[in-house]
Amino acid sequence: MYSNEIIFDFDVENLTPVLKKKRQGNESINEAIARELDVILTKYKGQGDSLLEVLHQVQQLIGFIPRPVQMKIARELDVAPGEVTSVISFYAHFTEKPKGKYQIALCKGTACYVKGSADIIKRIEKEYGIKPGESTDDGLFSLEVVRCLGCCGLSPAMTVNGEAHGLLNPEKAINILEKCKNRGM
Repeated sequence: MYSNEIIFDFDVENLTPVLKKKRQGNESINEAIARELDVILTKYKGQGDSLLEVLHQVQQLIGFIPRPVQMKIARELDVAPGEVTSVISFYAHFTEKPKGKYQIALCKGTACYVKGSADIIKRIEKEYGIKPGESTDDGLFSLEVVRCLGCCGLSPAMTVNGEAHGLLNPEKAINILEKCKNRGM
């Protein structure tokens, strides 16, 4: 059975909104994911040209696409496992690891870079022990470096769960993240 094949280790409170809606009764997280994943893959069985659509649906369902799920997708769509991994690594939207409760996107576009975004990134890396593309061990923060947030007038800028924060320096950025950690946003 699939649910014994892959074990997901994350709290019910961290489930994606899609999975929260689709989980039935006392169904375990693994059972819900297995059932919904089977629904998606049955619809696209043997259709390798549907890989991007399947990856979008799985990312939306689980919140990330771990290696064992990639292998199952490859088998069901009849594509090479390397093709699945390659597509996931090419597109920034997809991730192999769970994202944090607070998703930090720090801009490294020209305006932000010139005004010190690299120093902010270094400080976040040092303070929380994560690099871009990683999440903290406690699942609280994940860090992404992006090329532009579209708020160059507020550079350097970052978003936390989509909320923009600008005119940053390393201390101000850490203070914002500490508020998230201590009181929530």
